[in-house]
Amino acid sequence: MAIRVALVGTGNCGSLALRQLVEDQRFDLTGVWVSSDAKVGRDAGDLAGLDVHTGIAATGDLDAVIASAPDCVVYCAMGDTRLPDAMADIRRLLSAGIDVVGSAPGVLQYPWGVVPDKYIGRVEDAAREGGSTVFVTGVDPGFATDLLPFALAGTCQSIRQIRTMEIADYATYDGATVMFDVMGFGNQIGDLPILFQPGVLSIAWGTAIRQLAAGLGVELDEIRDSVEQEPAPEDIDVAVGRIAKGTVAALRFQIEGLVGGEPVIVVEHVTRLRGDLRPDWAQPAQEGGSYRVEITGEPSYVMDVCPTSRNGDHNYAAILAAAGRIVNAIPDVVAAAPGIRTTLDMPLVTGRGLLR
Repeated sequence: MAIRVALVGTGNCGSLALRQLVEDQRFDLTGVWVSSDAKVGRDAGDLAGLDVHTGIAATGDLDAVIASAPDCVVYCAMGDTRLPDAMADIRRLLSAGIDVVGSAPGVLQYPWGVVPDKYIGRVEDAAREGGSTVFVTGVDPGFATDLLPFALAGTCQSIRQIRTMEIADYATYDGATVMFDVMGFGNQIGDLPILFQPGVLSIAWGTAIRQLAAGLGVELDEIRDSVEQEPAPEDIDVAVGRIAKGTVAALRFQIEGLVGGEPVIVVEHVTRLRGDLRPDWAQPAQEGGSYRVEITGEPSYVMDVCPTSRNGDHNYAAILAAAGRIVNAIPDVVAAAPGIRTTLDMPLVTGRGLLR
């Protein structure tokens, strides 16, 4: 029997998740929630970019989605700039007895040691009340910072450091909120956006750092973060608009988990709006962008992951991968015990049912 599933959020990730929910025979779509009034009433097939009519009209009312009685909700609404609202949505769905998989809120990827226990307790209480489960993941934080490193680490005899990296040109990424409000592209050098305010990086990617530490069985002494900004040498036109000369056009930031003063777990991001900016920073393994896992140990590894798609570039392919991991986790999340579940708890998703 098909699993009844609804979608919340039809942005970059949500619209790609919706495409699979419509086409994948394992799922029966019951509802779609949208944040834009312009999308209310549109058919789910249209919102997914498919030439099909599903009969499911988008709504801006979360109660209507709950009333459609899904077994699971795919939650892809914005979480970075509306964390309290996103957490409230998750609790509401869980209390209603609906399982949740999602790309947000990111703090639920592995919240222990990252957010106060009282907030974790509220989510766990809602899950117990509804007998429901929540699993939040994606690419990074997500499989590039947990699933892939764990797979390699399990073959080592000793490990000194694990480093995961995203190295990407974001010129074609069209998420204006993320680009401007979260990451601060187009800002004056030194004008730090929300992501780079003190301690925020250590929360946003602290989930990945803490989960890797838990998987390795180590206690971290502290987590620290840092950021570098690089100005545009001239005006640069990108998907979200014009980046003025002298404003931020490239970023490098990293989050480090320390043991005995040494960085044993590192997440590093190099994000450019043009490939020739800061050539001394790490370069991707393919034109545009890639993900990298480096393990220093016995044996040591360097693994480059190069996402591609026949329908878009590296940025599109990475978002598609995030959507795929979320949607493909649905059957296991529905079968899981109530509560917050992480990559450390979930069985390996092997791609069952995906061969076309």
